[in-house]
Amino acid sequence: MIRVFKDINQLSQYAANSFVETANQSIAERGRFLVVLSGGNTPMQLYKLLGESFHNKVDWTHTHFFWGDERCVPVDDAGNSYGQTKKVLFDKINIPNENIHRVLSELEPDSASKEYANTLSGFAESPLTWPRFDLTLLGMGDDGHTASLFPNSPVDMDLPTLAVTANYQGRPANRVTLTPKVLNSSRKVMFLVAGKSKAVTLSRVFSDNYMPVELPVQRIAPEDGSLTWLIDEEAGSLL
Repeated sequence: MIRVFKDINQLSQYAANSFVETANQSIAERGRFLVVLSGGNTPMQLYKLLGESFHNKVDWTHTHFFWGDERCVPVDDAGNSYGQTKKVLFDKINIPNENIHRVLSELEPDSASKEYANTLSGFAESPLTWPRFDLTLLGMGDDGHTASLFPNSPVDMDLPTLAVTANYQGRPANRVTLTPKVLNSSRKVMFLVAGKSKAVTLSRVFSDNYMPVELPVQRIAPEDGSLTWLIDEEAGSLL
C-alpha cells in the first residue's frame, strides 16, 4: 500500500496515529508492543509528536523499543540513532529504561551485533530466534538502502543481525543492522520516505525490475504481515 501526503508534517501526523493504533492493538492482543525504530532525519518529526502530542496515548510500560540499525559511535555522537531519539522521545515519556533495547554502539561492530542478537533472542517467538515485531519503521536512502543493508551487500543472510564493516561511499560503515529475515517477519512494516532526492530511486523501486542487489529496499516484503509506504509529494513526484 502506498499513501501520499502533501509534506512531512502530514506524513508524520498519519504515522503517529498509526503508531498509537498499532501499539494499543498489540498490547490488547498480546500484552506488549514491540517496535523497531529507524534512524535518520525523516522519522524525527514522528518521534517528536509521540513525545509531545501523543505522549499519553500509549501504555509505554508495555512498549519495547529496538532499532533497525545503528552506527557504532558513542551515544552522544550526532550520528547515533538512539541518542537522537532519546532527546526527542524517551526523555519525554514515562518508559522504564529496561524497555529500551539499544545496540551497544560503544562496542566494535562484531561484538555489538552478537550482543544485539542475544537481546533479540530474549523476545523470540518460537520457532524464530528473534521477535515478531508488531511495527517496524524503515527509511530509504537516496541509493535505495534501508536499515544498513547497502547496495551490493549479501542478499541471503541467515543470522538475525549483521556487523556492517565494508567501505561504503568511501568510508568504513561500522554499523549493526537487522537482516531481512527479521524485518520480513514483522507484523507491520511502514516506510517513511520524504524529499525530492528520493524521487528517482523510489520510481525504480516501484518499477517492474526486481534488483535486490542494487536496491536493497526491494528485499523488504513481509511474509505474513502488511507493508505500507508513507511518502510525501516530492518523493513520489515520479511515480
